[in-house]
Amino acid sequence: MPLATPRRAGLVDQVIEQLRTAVTQGEWPIGERIPTETELVEQLGVGRNTVREAVRALAHTGILEVRQGDGTYVRATSEVSGAIRRLCGPELREVLQVRRTLEVEGARLAAASRTDDEVAELRALLARRNREQRDGRWEDFARTDADFHLAVVRAGHNGLLTELYRGLTEVITASVAATSSITPGVGYVPEIGHEGLADAIADRDPDRAAAEACGFLDELLDRIERA
Repeated sequence: MPLATPRRAGLVDQVIEQLRTAVTQGEWPIGERIPTETELVEQLGVGRNTVREAVRALAHTGILEVRQGDGTYVRATSEVSGAIRRLCGPELREVLQVRRTLEVEGARLAAASRTDDEVAELRALLARRNREQRDGRWEDFARTDADFHLAVVRAGHNGLLTELYRGLTEVITASVAATSSITPGVGYVPEIGHEGLADAIADRDPDRAAAEACGFLDELLDRIERA
């Protein structure tokens, strides 16, 4: 997506929006260095101060990361994900606590509202997740596991909860990866299955679904406390 020259009014806000769009649409992937300040000035037709303010604002939200002497890199695709992303690693506990808050209610709603097609989707994602885990393909496993949990929340048909959860997709995937196989600070994490969660949703049992969702996250949190 080529960057357009902003209108004079609200220049900084317009530049922020264009840079954010370049990130969210995948033009600048996570981990990639964005164009230099000089290049952005030329592409946008604005002054250096305007570009600096826009980059500083997106760095403050966690979307961009300024590395002195090296450039500016994409850190996350949204403000929410960028803010929570900083909690990974030593703050993994807080990420899991946020997941528990959202996923337990999401599972309860899914059990009450799911469709047959949504149950089929959960089964398919779970089968793929388990294959990837069995094969030790941890990156694929982390993405599919996160997709499974998003599908659970989506099956609850609460639009706001789904959007909140979707905004955390990257950090949720990171938390899955951080608690898979052997992880420093967590130790060996045995296989945690989600068949019980899928079965409870299929059986339209909200209390059991909530208990299943809470149970495995409590187990992970307990392991972090004891690590």
